[in-house]
Amino acid sequence: MKCWLSTLLLLMALTLATPAWAGSVKLATLDWEPYISNAMPGNGFVAEVVREAFKRQGQDAKFEFMPWARVVAVAKKGEVDAYLPEYYAKELEKDFLLSDPFPAGPLGFFKLKNKAITWKSLDDLKPYNIGVVRGYVNTAEFDARKDLKKDEVDEDTLNLKKLIAGRIDLMVADKYVGLFLAKKVIPSDAEKIEFMSPVLEKKELYVCFPKSKPGSKALCEAFNQGLKSMKADGTLQAIMKKNGF
Repeated sequence: MKCWLSTLLLLMALTLATPAWAGSVKLATLDWEPYISNAMPGNGFVAEVVREAFKRQGQDAKFEFMPWARVVAVAKKGEVDAYLPEYYAKELEKDFLLSDPFPAGPLGFFKLKNKAITWKSLDDLKPYNIGVVRGYVNTAEFDARKDLKKDEVDEDTLNLKKLIAGRIDLMVADKYVGLFLAKKVIPSDAEKIEFMSPVLEKKELYVCFPKSKPGSKALCEAFNQGLKSMKADGTLQAIMKKNGF
């Protein structure tokens, strides 16, 4: 009887010690080449980083690819354990716990090379139609500017096509995303566009865990521990280099 009771107590203790999220971690994301995509080997740089960080904590990262607006919506409802990749914005902290960051590329504007457009402040952009992606966080200052003419679409590829067609003057995008997609989506016209200086911001990426979901704090902390160890032993830098970042 004592032996049976001791075994039962041990099993209960182990159960309580095991996080509710043990096993697979369900992550919502989008196709955002060259950072992450269902079509890329290993799903790309971001997926490799996130997968390895969770693996070091005994977790198996599972990615579900969907349009960005749906990514954020399902995460906010707690239908997934987290979503990624995200740029920092203070308003996100209302609904989400944000992980420690890892590096991304510069965010800025693309234009046609034959267009004489320059800028130093956002006021300089008032005359122009600017393509943006619906639901994307860009920078706090740019996103708050209601006086700028912003033309929303659902994905970067549509903005590239509109830029080439002359339907917008500028498009906001990550430098690496824009250059990668140009070669893929508009290969014959890819050399007609350029990334402008100055940049809007040098960005970092975050994984966002819904505050409404039990276990999010522990899961976020586990991810951060895995990421910290990757930074310390050079794995993060190695993954970035392998993927051309």
